[in-house]
Amino acid sequence: MIIVENYLMQRISVGLLIAAAVLLPLFSFFDLIEQMDDVGEGFYRMQDAFYIVLLLLPRRLIQLLPFIALIGNVVALGLLALSSEITAMRAAGLSPAKISLASFKIGLCLLLLLGLLEQFAAPYTQSKAIAHRLEALNQSAELGEDLGIWTRDENRVLRLGEAIRAAYVEDVEIFTLDEQGLLDQHIHAQGADIISNARWNLHDVTVKEINGARLSTRTFARMDWIPFLSSEQVATLTRPAESLSPTDLYRHILYLKKTGQQHDEISLAYWRKYGAGLIMLAMLLLSVPFVFGSIRTGIGTRLVLAGITGICVYLLDQIFSNAGLLLNLNHALVALAPGLFLMLVGSLWLQRVP
Repeated sequence: MIIVENYLMQRISVGLLIAAAVLLPLFSFFDLIEQMDDVGEGFYRMQDAFYIVLLLLPRRLIQLLPFIALIGNVVALGLLALSSEITAMRAAGLSPAKISLASFKIGLCLLLLLGLLEQFAAPYTQSKAIAHRLEALNQSAELGEDLGIWTRDENRVLRLGEAIRAAYVEDVEIFTLDEQGLLDQHIHAQGADIISNARWNLHDVTVKEINGARLSTRTFARMDWIPFLSSEQVATLTRPAESLSPTDLYRHILYLKKTGQQHDEISLAYWRKYGAGLIMLAMLLLSVPFVFGSIRTGIGTRLVLAGITGICVYLLDQIFSNAGLLLNLNHALVALAPGLFLMLVGSLWLQRVP
């Protein structure tokens, strides 16, 4: 049986490679079309579009892995069914559950790949893609609808307007509060160079101080400021939550909790990293019952049904996540429930296969 299982794993691996070779270039082509809309703006050229699409490949692969698992497994096992190899295996005593075990072992390898991409490759390359695109377009990142990004520590509130590049931000405001929570000082700077984690250099600075009923105003061309945010935390604030690694998200959640700030969306994004792994394993489990009976209905029909299932799973995950945020449900439950539910459905469906 070990030989048969190894053979199954080899064929499933080939099926996954085929699915990846089809889906990844297809969706990368869609990304390229989207990037081409900006060609000609600023210094953005065709080579920049190709470079950005290349940098986004690890993130795109992460997003497509559940569909690659579903389609690839259906292709691999469907081809084995067409050549009557599945029939021979079942005649030799190999049950659908044991066939699914081979898929599950491949899924564990994919889970390891997913973890490595999420932690190391995708955050780095996506960050480079965002920075390169903004630089090529000669524009800044919009951090909010004219509101910017707000954060604080115990008695200071910081607003960042626009991130031009990794070490420079525009339109900076710093509010200092007294022990009663009243405004004590307001600093506004046109921009700030992030020199190090312990020093920002503000320029075109206006400082307003409130002493009782008296307001004093001073201006400076340059002024050093000791921040309460590191450059890594600034990068975390100015990047989409999806682009951050699980470690960065966890550190950011701890920081938000420590400073008493809202962290629902960040926490949900963190747990969805793990939920994506469960959904991928569930897709492998769901794909096995699709294969049995494929000789009668044809592998093409099974692939279409598998594709529709994948789309439904994606929509289910999105709807459940948004509903969880609105209803203020437990973030771990919201993120992990779809994958666990689908694994249960796949297991029950597999037991009903004759």
